[in-house]
Amino acid sequence: MIAREWQPRLRSYIAGICKNHEIICLAVGGTQNHVHILLQLPPKLALAKAVLLLKANSSKWMGEQGKDFSWQEGYGAFSVSSSNLDQVTRYIQNQDVHHRKTSFEDEFRALLRKHGVEYDPKYAFG
Repeated sequence: MIAREWQPRLRSYIAGICKNHEIICLAVGGTQNHVHILLQLPPKLALAKAVLLLKANSSKWMGEQGKDFSWQEGYGAFSVSSSNLDQVTRYIQNQDVHHRKTSFEDEFRALLRKHGVEYDPKYAFG
């Protein structure tokens, strides 16, 4: 879990990791149990490598801050058309309000169903 008081610092640190690896970070947000990052990868960096960089560096930093923290093993990644960037940015910035109505887990499952993505529920949330 990401304590509420640590969320802004972690988000800023994640944005810094992006900058250091030439990843364009358009938005970072989330709640106590997840993070959303809207980013644009440079052509030379694969998505899996970017996620590894972000998770490894941010969890190491949290440990250096005296926090017992680690990310779950998996992740979800979705492409976004440029015409939807503003809408997705607003969605990411308003996670606290949004998840008062719908849990992250319920929303994620609905998104997968909507787009016909098959998954095994026992592996979906670590």
